[in-house]
Amino acid sequence: MTTPVTLIPGDGIGPEVVDAAVQVIDATGVKIEWQRVAAGAGAIPTHGTPIPQETLEAIRKSKLALKGPLATPIGEGYRSVNVALRKEFELFANVRPARSFAGVQTRYNDVNLVVIRENTQGMYSGVEHFVDEEHSAAESISIITRKGSERVVEHAFLYAKAHGRKQITLVHKANILKCTSGLFLEAGRDVAKKHPEIAFKEMIVDNCAMQLVKNPGQFDIIVTTNLFGDILSDLTSGLVGGLGLTAGANIGYSAAIFEAVHGTAPDIAGKGIANPTAVMLAGAMMLEHMGEKAAATKLATAIREAIGSREALTGDLGGSATCKAFTASVLKRL
Repeated sequence: MTTPVTLIPGDGIGPEVVDAAVQVIDATGVKIEWQRVAAGAGAIPTHGTPIPQETLEAIRKSKLALKGPLATPIGEGYRSVNVALRKEFELFANVRPARSFAGVQTRYNDVNLVVIRENTQGMYSGVEHFVDEEHSAAESISIITRKGSERVVEHAFLYAKAHGRKQITLVHKANILKCTSGLFLEAGRDVAKKHPEIAFKEMIVDNCAMQLVKNPGQFDIIVTTNLFGDILSDLTSGLVGGLGLTAGANIGYSAAIFEAVHGTAPDIAGKGIANPTAVMLAGAMMLEHMGEKAAATKLATAIREAIGSREALTGDLGGSATCKAFTASVLKRL
């Protein structure tokens, strides 16, 4: 049986790392029908918009997408395509695993945790404006709902059970943000009561940041709000070697988009030296979501063994290999 998947190569290094990911995913033997579509800055000259309607329709039809990094201007211009896609398909849960790699020297070698971030609300709700004509003061509104809070915490507990995880830490700032963060904490406590077999902890976000740096091994799954999750998931990526080694899944009830979480790296685009690990790992997460667990494990293991061997590491990992050489190293192990 062939599964249709929407493929968004993206901007900058996106097309080259996505092509590498497609090669290794196809090498697992899972039959996928890739439908390439455009999004991001590169879609504007040809489609007049960073989010073409045909791209939305393709995702709506396939319910699955694999995506490279997309360029978004900072501070002005069109809104983030990533945020827009999450809102369009109600992709309420962002899942970001962080696991240490053999062959990558970092301060810790035993990190194995997952950050699950609420993906549609909070400070990224998009409700902000200037409050005076001189644009000397601005206001941003954080929107938290009980429904949104409950569904992402519930997803965290279901993820824990499906992956043999034993503990969930809900991260908040309810001591100061008593209404918004307080509502998230209250909803999380209510959900936790339905899953007594999973240990449940609460932690204030600033303490969580410190504890992650001091002893990341104490964490299993972290579930938190949008802004806190954005920050903490980058922190946890840093613990295992950087954004080039971490993938993300955006999960909703009607669709799922899997992605590399790093940027477009325009300074090295087209040079053939980008590290495709993140989007390859996103492909492994997608295979697992499709129910192809054996293929997902096979791919993730091949990627980790290729890095652990250090035979073809890209420049960001201290080597000098090309994207193609690293991909060949993974393919050899598949």
